[in-house]
This record gives sequence, structure tokens and C-alpha cells, in this order.
Amino acid sequence: MLPAQKKVNRNRALPPNTLPPIALAPNTALNPPPNALVERYLEYVRVEKRLAARTVELYFLDLQKLAEFAAAASVDLLQVQNTHVRRWVAQMHSGGRSGRGIALILSGWRGFYLWLGREGKLTSNPVQDVRTPKVAKPLPKALSVDDSVRLASFHSDDNDPWLEARDAAMTELLYSSGLRVGELTGLDAVASRDARGWVDMDAAEAHVLGKGSKRRTVPVGSKAIAALQAWLAVRGQGLDAKNLHDRPETALFIGRYGTRLTPQSIWQRLRRRSLQAGLAAPVHPHMLRHSFASHVLQSSSDLRAVQELLGHANIATTQVYTRLDFQHLAKAYDAAHPRARLKGPQKR
Repeated sequence: MLPAQKKVNRNRALPPNTLPPIALAPNTALNPPPNALVERYLEYVRVEKRLAARTVELYFLDLQKLAEFAAAASVDLLQVQNTHVRRWVAQMHSGGRSGRGIALILSGWRGFYLWLGREGKLTSNPVQDVRTPKVAKPLPKALSVDDSVRLASFHSDDNDPWLEARDAAMTELLYSSGLRVGELTGLDAVASRDARGWVDMDAAEAHVLGKGSKRRTVPVGSKAIAALQAWLAVRGQGLDAKNLHDRPETALFIGRYGTRLTPQSIWQRLRRRSLQAGLAAPVHPHMLRHSFASHVLQSSSDLRAVQELLGHANIATTQVYTRLDFQHLAKAYDAAHPRARLKGPQKR
């Protein structure tokens, strides 16, 4: 359910509408009435586009909001123009609606007016080119150094030794080298011309195929190398011989049937491992990538190096970790400095 929006007071005297009407398609009347247009559009998205019932319900709420604004401005839905929409965006923003919420509403409105254009009711879309208020990008969730080490070094004698060795190697490699989960699943056990990626154990380097089919080489820490060696020593021993394929996959990380692990499987295994390790929240693979980047930046302050290690095409993508780094420094300052948080009448 979208956040509640402040109701428009229809009884309040409004200044007369002085905005020129939006351009209509030739020979288009203002009929059928708006509610009939909305009903036809919702039937279109439900039947022809086969959208889920919940999505259709959200579209209805978006268009109900549009009808309220249009009624308050004394304009027909077919007469709404770009200036109206911009004004309503400003009203929603000042009323406390989040930028993301406004963006979702505008998306519903935009689809409605695109449909009206295809139906020959309008010659221009009043929602086109209307920008939403800037939405602050949420900071990536990263583990503390202690929690990262706790997860990577976790071991339980109650777990299946084969799965334990595999999951430990995956966790160590994700945190050691900041790999994406797709890069991890693409690794082969040995290097070859057809391999998407592999780990050079002697050089302590991982060769991966990243976004945009771009290859890069990243260092692998000694703990990760040791975990990989332990995994490779048992990799071929725990397979289900009855259901095994003609030959096991060349993948570095495989399941019981010898097939390459999927990203979903790795998500599930890492979540299980983090809960067993007693971490406060479940961990997913990208959280370890964020942790890797944040911890390297905290130690080195070399943003360009972190960009290269992560395989980011644009430094702006990497700069989000400077905000994480500042948060870390701010917390350390607040906790350690004797005059960071003065209390009582002394506070200025």
C-alpha cells in the first residue's frame, strides 16, 4: 500500500484555472467521463497486459489521486497539462510524500496518458518530462570488520563437512576479493580458454568476467586461498553418484549433483551461515562486496584502487563508499572524543 496522502479539501475556494487546456486529438470530446476512462484503462492493463491484481489495485489508487487533483483544479482528466502535474508533484512533496512514492505515482499517471494517446484521445502526454524530487540513494549495507571476520571464520562441527568446506571458501572469497555473486558462480576450478573466470592459486589472484563482459583481476587473501585449497581437496568426494551427470561441471563451486551453483543457492547458503554465526541480520553476497569495499577504503583511502577492484566503470558509483567511510569515522569520533557530545547546560 502506498503511503497515505493528505486529502484535498474540495470545499476550499480555489482560484479559477487560468492554464490553457492541453492539446486534444482532433474531434475528441471530453466524453466518456473520467471514471469510465479509468475503468477502461484498468481493464486494459488487467486483461491485455495481464498485470497482477495487486498492481492493478495500485494503478487504481494512483488514478484516484489524479482524479482528486484534477477535480480540485476544476479540470477534466483530458485537459490536464504539464504545468498541472508539476504543481501537484510540488504539493505531494510539500505534504510529506517521499520522492520514491511520487515517482511511483507519476509512473501510474504516465502509463494512463500513454494509453490515452494510443486511443487517440490526446496528442501529448502531460506527465512527460516531469521530474520527481531527488531521492536520496540508500547507503549500501556493510558489515563491521568484526562481523565480517566472524562470518568468514565461522565453523560448526554439526554441519556437513563437505558443505562446510564449500560455504567457507565461498564466504572467504566474496569478502576477500569483493566479487559479485554472478562473478563467483562463473568461476571454474581450472583455467581454460572457455572459462569465464578462475582463481590462480599460485599468484593469489582471481580472474573474473564482470558486468559488460569486462574482465578484471583481483587479489585473493591468504585466508581465502587456504579455504579454497581445503574445498578443492574434498570437492569431488561429496557428490551424489546416483544422480551425478556424466561428468561433474567444471565450476569451482558445485552442488551435490555436480552442477554449478546458482546465485539463489549462494544467497540461501550465506543467509544460513550468517544466522548460524549469530549475526544480527541475515547476510547476502552483495553485503560482503560492500563490506570489502568499505573496509579497504577505510584502511587505504584510495578511491581509485577500490574502483578498480570492484570493476566500476564510473568513479561516481564507488563514491558511495566514501559516505560509509565518513559514517565510520563519525561514529569513532562520537565514541572517543571527550567533547563530541556535551550534555546539559554546557552544550552549545
